[in-house]
Amino acid sequence: MKSVTGDLPKPLLLLNGRPLVEHVMGSLRGAGFDKFLLVVGYRHELFYARFAGDHSVHYALQDPVDGTGSAARLAEGFTGGEPFLLIFGDILAAPEDLAAMWKTLMEDPAAAGVIAVKDVDDPHQGAAVYEEGGVVTKIIEKPPIGTSTTRWNSAGIYAFRSVVFDALKRIQKTERGEYELPSAVTMLLGEGERFLISPLVGAWRDVGRPEDVAAAAEITSGSLPG
Repeated sequence: MKSVTGDLPKPLLLLNGRPLVEHVMGSLRGAGFDKFLLVVGYRHELFYARFAGDHSVHYALQDPVDGTGSAARLAEGFTGGEPFLLIFGDILAAPEDLAAMWKTLMEDPAAAGVIAVKDVDDPHQGAAVYEEGGVVTKIIEKPPIGTSTTRWNSAGIYAFRSVVFDALKRIQKTERGEYELPSAVTMLLGEGERFLISPLVGAWRDVGRPEDVAAAAEITSGSLPG
């Protein structure tokens, strides 16, 4: 993404004149959330400047930047033991879908978390989520093309209860040399914890490649609140 972001962190990429992260937070506000923790790293001072004076925004500095798992772990104090919603900073989603997955978690006290999923032809570029009756049975990261028997792809949005932090403290680095959030979910599944899926039906985009920017700009121009 450096060809389109230049020296900016990707969440500060401008879409219709506003940073990507502001569109993400706009959707969260539309779903009823009013308190945010931004886990920042590279050029973190730009985030501080952008949201100066906004008392709904809090920060955690990830140093070193060594994976989504260690980033998520930094939220433990912020959440205070309460359930929370986690979304990657390059994911655009509709407020209605965020509200629906939160409702799914709240209506099942036995669930450790809810995973947002998107119906795709083949989830080889993300994580294949297998389920039975809406309950997750396993997750396979980056499965080879044509090997998945599920169409559900993890959408990069989670609703968690605090049990996830226990797992985050125990995960090991993956082959990529990072502590990754899905490792904690897989660990908890192996220990018998209950995870549910929440299928997305509204606008969604993972802004991961330069070719995603035009589609993301179109989404933020009308489908999602700013």
